[in-house]
Parts: sequence; structure tokens; C-alpha cells
Amino acid sequence: MEPAVILSNHNLKKTAFREKLLSVFMSNSERALSNSEIELALGEHDRITLYRTLKSFEKAGIIHQASNHQNIVQYAICHSDCNMHNHNDDHIHFSCESCGTTSCLNDISSEVLKLPKGYKIKEITLSVTGVCPQCN
Repeated sequence: MEPAVILSNHNLKKTAFREKLLSVFMSNSERALSNSEIELALGEHDRITLYRTLKSFEKAGIIHQASNHQNIVQYAICHSDCNMHNHNDDHIHFSCESCGTTSCLNDISSEVLKLPKGYKIKEITLSVTGVCPQCN
């Protein structure tokens, strides 16, 4: 799917920067990206615009956060069925200790946790650390 179509489907205005940023995520759809990796891929850009665009993408359901084994926040592209009202990102994030990549294991969703009375789940973050198939 083209970046312009994804932006339109998520009710975001099409801009050259948004399309370029979305293309970076689409080119790296198998792994999460850190801010420094995103900045390197974009080349010259305004950091405030990048920050605001990441937040708008996250709010719209285009990307989600994934922390790696070093607790560095990374961003990964969401499934096509994610949107502002239904973020489907409660899956395991695998962080490789060898190469440093963080991958979304979309086929392994988190189990619904049964919490004691009075608790309400807002977000589930599952992170697994080890060695990925490429490094194994």
C-alpha cells in the first residue's frame, strides 16, 4: 500500500515529510527503529517535526512503541487493521542481544491477564530478549 493511501486511511493530511517517514517504516517493516535510525534514514530534517509526526502516527494507529533490552524506545509499523480507536499491538517484542534488532512477533499475542478486583489494564508490554535467527 502506498504511503499516501495509508495516511488517507488514518485521516492524516498528506505531506512530503509524512510520506517520507512512512516510507522509512515500510522499508523496515520487519523490525523496530530507534530515533537515531529514523533520523539517519531521513537525512536532513527538523527534529520537532519528526517528534510531532511520530506522535501523530502513534495516535492514528500507524506505528507503536517497542522497547528493546536496553530500554531504548523504538517504533514499529502497525498491522493494517490498527487505527486510532483499535491499536492491535499487544504482541511480543523480541530484542536480539547480538545484533540489537527488535522485532515484532505478531503471531504471539499476549494472553489476557486476570488481575485482582479493582485493577484495569491500560497497556500490556511484553519484551523477550535473546538471539534472533540471523545471529543464532
